[in-house]
Amino acid sequence: MTNRHKDDFYPTPETSIRPFLDLEVFEGDIWEPVCGDGAISAVLREHGYNTVDTDLNDWGFGTSGRDFLLEQKALAPNIVTNPPYKHAQAFIQKAIDLGVKKHCWLLRLAFLEGIKRFNQLYSKHPPCRIYVFSKRQTMIRADHDAAWYGSGKMAFAWYVWTDEIPDTTEIDWL
Repeated sequence: MTNRHKDDFYPTPETSIRPFLDLEVFEGDIWEPVCGDGAISAVLREHGYNTVDTDLNDWGFGTSGRDFLLEQKALAPNIVTNPPYKHAQAFIQKAIDLGVKKHCWLLRLAFLEGIKRFNQLYSKHPPCRIYVFSKRQTMIRADHDAAWYGSGKMAFAWYVWTDEIPDTTEIDWL
């Protein structure tokens, strides 16, 4: 039996998005392709952004039944999301293939590791910026109570890609 949610549904706490939005600005609509219960979209809207909200599953928010990996065109020029970690690299590659202008992904810091990922992604399309949380974040399974987690915190970062390949990747801390 695994402790992971079968669909990797871990609603994003506001504390994981607000500091990021203090540093990144977006032009145009923002697509949240795994919108879940709308946690990220709610904060984006508070900051004045229009969101396009889709998800494969029906979590009571957005348009369900939309598999991001099967999309044929971008629904907005920007993406901001906390993707299912097991599909994160495929999601990033899909955003690149769709020509998304700016796409931002909340991922574990460990996403930086791996020779296969380096060869398939980073060597061809490195992120332009990475914002590392100086305070570890807790992602709580959608079907668990916060008290169940105790101090189960992990190192996370926001990874930002644009449609231009940077000379170097900037790293900063939140």
